[in-house]
Amino acid sequence: MIADWPGVNAEWSREIDVPSTSSADAPGAVRRWHLLDNGAELARRGLTPTGTLLCVHGNPTWSYLWRSLLAAGSDPAHPWRVVAVDQLDMGFSERTGTFRRLADRINDLGDLTDALALAGPVVSVGHDWGGVISLGWALAHRDQLAGVVLTNTAVHQPAGSPIPPALRLALHPAVHKWGTTTSDAFLRVTHALAHPPLPADVRDAFMVPYRGASRRAGVGNFVADIPVGASHPSFAALNGVAEGVRGLDVPALMLWGPRDPIFSDRYLKDLITRLPHADVHRYEGAGHLVAEDRNIAPAVFDWLASRITCGGDSVAEASAVAEAARPADENAFKPLWALLKDLAAGPSAGERAVVEMAPDGAVARSLTWQQLEESVAHLSAGLEGAGLRPGSRVSLMVPPGVDLTVALYACLRLGAVVVVADAGLGTKGLSRAVKGATPDVLIGIDKALAAARALGWAARRISVKDLPAGPRRLLGVETSLAALAREGSAKNARSGAVPSRRPAPDSPAAVLFTSGSTGPAKGVLYTHRQLAAMRDTVAGTFGIQPGNRLVAGFAPFALLGPALGTVSVTPAMDVTAPRTLTAGALADAAAAIDATVVFASPAALRNVVATQAGLTAEGTAALGRVELLLSAGAPVPEPLLAEVQRLLPAASLHTPYGMTEALPVTDISLEQIQAAAADAEAGTVPGAGNGVCVGRPVRGARTAVVPLAADGTAPAAAPVTEAGVTGEILVSAAHVKDGYDRLWLTEQVSAGPAGWHRTGDVGHFDADGRLWVEGRLAHIITAPDAVVTPVGAEQAIERLDCVRMAAVVGVGPAGTQAVAAVVETVPPVRKAGPAGAELAGKVRAAAHRAGVSVAAVLVVPAQPTDIRHNAKIDRSRLSQWASSVLAGGRPGMP
Repeated sequence: MIADWPGVNAEWSREIDVPSTSSADAPGAVRRWHLLDNGAELARRGLTPTGTLLCVHGNPTWSYLWRSLLAAGSDPAHPWRVVAVDQLDMGFSERTGTFRRLADRINDLGDLTDALALAGPVVSVGHDWGGVISLGWALAHRDQLAGVVLTNTAVHQPAGSPIPPALRLALHPAVHKWGTTTSDAFLRVTHALAHPPLPADVRDAFMVPYRGASRRAGVGNFVADIPVGASHPSFAALNGVAEGVRGLDVPALMLWGPRDPIFSDRYLKDLITRLPHADVHRYEGAGHLVAEDRNIAPAVFDWLASRITCGGDSVAEASAVAEAARPADENAFKPLWALLKDLAAGPSAGERAVVEMAPDGAVARSLTWQQLEESVAHLSAGLEGAGLRPGSRVSLMVPPGVDLTVALYACLRLGAVVVVADAGLGTKGLSRAVKGATPDVLIGIDKALAAARALGWAARRISVKDLPAGPRRLLGVETSLAALAREGSAKNARSGAVPSRRPAPDSPAAVLFTSGSTGPAKGVLYTHRQLAAMRDTVAGTFGIQPGNRLVAGFAPFALLGPALGTVSVTPAMDVTAPRTLTAGALADAAAAIDATVVFASPAALRNVVATQAGLTAEGTAALGRVELLLSAGAPVPEPLLAEVQRLLPAASLHTPYGMTEALPVTDISLEQIQAAAADAEAGTVPGAGNGVCVGRPVRGARTAVVPLAADGTAPAAAPVTEAGVTGEILVSAAHVKDGYDRLWLTEQVSAGPAGWHRTGDVGHFDADGRLWVEGRLAHIITAPDAVVTPVGAEQAIERLDCVRMAAVVGVGPAGTQAVAAVVETVPPVRKAGPAGAELAGKVRAAAHRAGVSVAAVLVVPAQPTDIRHNAKIDRSRLSQWASSVLAGGRPGMP
């Protein structure tokens, strides 16, 4: 029979007779349990386990669900005993003929561990209803408990939310018995929740213990025991577990599949409120059967190694240690909003702070520093009155301008965590980001509120403006920013003071999402201290100070303006599509505030240059007074910068390198770019060339690389800064992110040697200490005789007059890949496919000069780029497309 269980060692399967103390059984009853237990294997191999994982399945699975943990626990590198149980009436355990409720099942598990003489340290692991039962056992066995692991489960039904539709259907009297017991429908529906679908042999293994209606009574009883209300017999037991876990001070890990129609992210959010110290990892794309959809064993055993010390510090003790390690003088810390108060109380109080442009290029409205400070204070008080507290998550879906600026700084001052996921992620990416961040409140314009309702974003909704009763009901809006500001103003007038609570410097402040250009957008968590460090780094590196006037063609930078003490304006443009910025709109915004600083993405600059013919004399003059231009988000070609320089003749042009996780990291000016290019051409500086020169580290930052291995990976090694050594780029700075939000495993991968962040970018230093970026680690090409990084060859190809953008990608299996170049031409081609002979020859020759041999050249009408920057090419997508085309497939569009 075990031969039908793929992935299971026959030695693991065992049965044990257990005396029952359950009220569901007669006194003296003995029940036979089936387990998968690697204890005998460990003993035979002479391995001493570090501890025990007690794994509890849900409904309608069995211990087979945990086979990857059993295999990993048998690894000599990290031996753990893994005991995966089949609950009574489930799997291959005894069919008792009784109805066992939640309290009985928790008691049953205790009977089993007593019979096993299971001593600590024990880490409980649970899924689905097994999560609740494992937590119930944990609460009753704290002396043995070392930690808890949970996967897609729930301990509480959130207020105002009905139970999931699939469970409501399974509970319906007309469906319940047939759907769960008479037929195997409930099992098949559950197995169909796997993403990707279960292999046939695995699906069959899950079905084996439940063949025949007599084997499925436990499945039906499990469903019937779901507490749908306070009168249900198991409600008290469930509520006891839900409240009891608040007191658990052991390490906790939650591994979640968000594509779960049963236990959605709202249940994860509830669990996080009960176990706020838990490490959380959401496997994007995985669903209810997360242990099948993803190999969770590496995450579990990495976590065990880093968090479970078997007799080490409790969570409370660890928190005390961390608190003692924080800087003693917190009075020196200046939060992000500190300058707002200073400027509002000083001689600049009546000067403009935030300016908002109308579509026609005129000023729509503005606030002075005094008005901005008052507006922030009033809204902060109003939000507090509406129930927001430090740690509350607020998703801001408001275009850059007065309203967004006030809302952002009001939330930060209150201690709420702002979630910034913009429409530049696309509808699917935006929805995924919002659901993953689980905001408590969503503040948005009407379009965002409509999306929240249509896409099922679970959060309280607040509009920007007052809405009539009809639209308020339709959109599910509680109140408005305008109303909250009025209420906060009245509250402050009565109390004579604004809310005095100040968030702790190391408390969470913001979740900012990456662009999603190299996979699903990741939430990046910043503390107040790290945001303040970012402000100070930008100010110190570029000399930006109060009195400067900033035009921000990139929304996130606009939000930093008030923190820097600069007058800020966003041009009339679609901020989700940078290439919509025109020269006229940029000039109008510059003229409105007599700008001294401009921040714009490379895609925006391309369109500014392309539309400069429409500039008026006044607009040209306004741009001529700009003193500093910053452009980031993607490499900026030197020819483009040279054209921008002609538009902004008095400006110093800088292209800082950084990422959502750390901005900025390095800086370089146009003159320095030109000098680096000359050094590379002349070959006078060792290491110069083969990539984009991004300059030297900004104030307070350090950079290094982890050398690449022959297979194109960057294994853990000591950081190096020697010239000419290509590796993954590391950065260390006070303004590097705190972590990835609910992506614990990703954070572990990105954490380099102590104090370093692994960027995922690849590059090298030259002999003058300048950093050259060669591409992304994920985009490295492993040819038979070399590791090829793409950027150097792409730059060489883009120097051709007939090429606008180029991407160099690998085709074929890793280690034997051929190099393909995919180019967007000038003028663009109408159809994608293989390039003509003449163009292909030019491209190959250009790449050869960069030291890269190109096997195939393809053309596309437009490169697939990210929405936010309109500049980051999706090389992974192009690689798949090129592989298909070169294998004889229809070209289509990548």
